[in-house]
Order: sequence, then C-alpha cells, then structure tokens
Amino acid sequence: MVADAVHSLSDFLTDIVVLMFVHVSGKPKDKSHDYGHGKYETLAMTIIGIALAAVAIGILYNGITKIMAWADGEQLEAPELLALWAALLSIIMKEGVYRYSILKARQLDSQAVEANAWHHRSDALSSIGTAIGIGGAIFLGRRWAVLDPIASVIVGLFIVKVSVDLLRNGIGDLMEQSLPDAVEEEMLRLVSSLPDVESPHDLRTRRIGNHYAIEMHILVDGDITLREAHDKASEVEDLLKKQYGEETHVVVHVEPR
Repeated sequence: MVADAVHSLSDFLTDIVVLMFVHVSGKPKDKSHDYGHGKYETLAMTIIGIALAAVAIGILYNGITKIMAWADGEQLEAPELLALWAALLSIIMKEGVYRYSILKARQLDSQAVEANAWHHRSDALSSIGTAIGIGGAIFLGRRWAVLDPIASVIVGLFIVKVSVDLLRNGIGDLMEQSLPDAVEEEMLRLVSSLPDVESPHDLRTRRIGNHYAIEMHILVDGDITLREAHDKASEVEDLLKKQYGEETHVVVHVEPR
C-alpha cells in the first residue's frame, strides 16, 4: 500500500509538470523559437518517464528487501483490512482519472497529456496488484504476508515497463528521431498522387511536440516558369498540411526533371 501511495504521489507531481509544460508548448513561435515551443511537451513526457523510473526503483528495492528478510525467517506484518478497502477504492478512482485524461489527450492531440494518462492507468493496474497482494496476506494467514511485498515488486516491474516506453519515445523525439516508416511511406504516396509532381525523395521527418516537420525534394518539368514551380511546391505543402494538420512544418525543394 505504501508503494502504491508513492506511485500516486508521483502521479500528482507529474500532473503539475504536464500542466506547466503543456502551457508553454502551446505558445506560438517567436524570435528565439523559430519552430515553436512544441519540444517542451516532449521534455515533459521525458520527465514523466524519469519520475516513473525513480519510483519503480524505490518500490523494487523496498519489496525485494522485505522478501529477502522473509526468506531469512523474519515474520512480516500482515496488512489491515482497511488497506484492502483503500486499494479497491484507489483502483476505481485511478481508472476514472485515466479515462478522463486519455479522452482529453485525444481531443487536444497532446503527447504529454496522453503519457500522463497512461501514468494514471499504470497506477490503476498497479493498485490491482496491490489489492491482490494485500488480500492474500490478510485472508491466507500470517505466513502468507510475503504476498504483500511480492505484489509491490510486481507493481515496480510494471512501472519500469511504462517508464521505459515513455523514455524511449521522449528521448527519441528530443534526438530528432524520424517518424515511423509507415508514416513516411504515406507522405511519399500522397505527394506522388499530385499531377505533374514526380519522384518525391530525400524525405526528412521529425516531430516537434504534437506536430510533424517534413522536408522533401520533388521533380517537376524543367521548362515551366518559376511561378508555376512555386505553385507546385505550395500544392505539396497544402496537401501535407491538410493531412497532418495546419501546424505541420513543410519545406519543399523543387528540382527540374
């Protein structure tokens, strides 16, 4: 129950981080941020991942220490029935917060809010493990009190999985990781479908917060005017923004066929 409470406290602290960073990331571009402030949201997701990893390490250490003490013959205290009721109530409340948060994350198309929603879901699922461990320790007798720290270790391992996923995505975006192959292939198909635009190539992509940044080269008839070439580039830009959002950063380099 203590492990689960620490996990809940980390939820509260990361909620504050998300509120601050999402507010900053929503600011428009300015003189010192030509590409906007979207990376602040990615940074928030990374901080959430680090916070979860720290919580997981503490929970695992505490749980493993108690299991080793039990294995050496130490009698562990069985939790009270009140702890079980608290765990059951925690499951219901945390699942409710997750469902509300994930709904808002999809409405706002926010990575950080979605990451925090999954933080709440991990909390709800870990509370299920907590309830099982506490229930077993209470109803199976004192010699089964070891189920309580075993449950805390399971909770810790689950939190490690969530934190690794968040850190992989957050650090990947901060390091200018390209978008998934399926997304890039879709971009190339879309541009190739435009009339008089051929062989889109040298595609470079990355994520800026919730938005995409896209750079590519296209081939057009070498005998058309500069204005016509410019219009073709604008057509490509408009198509990509229509597909991926008006905030998408698009740069198109035109080459003669």
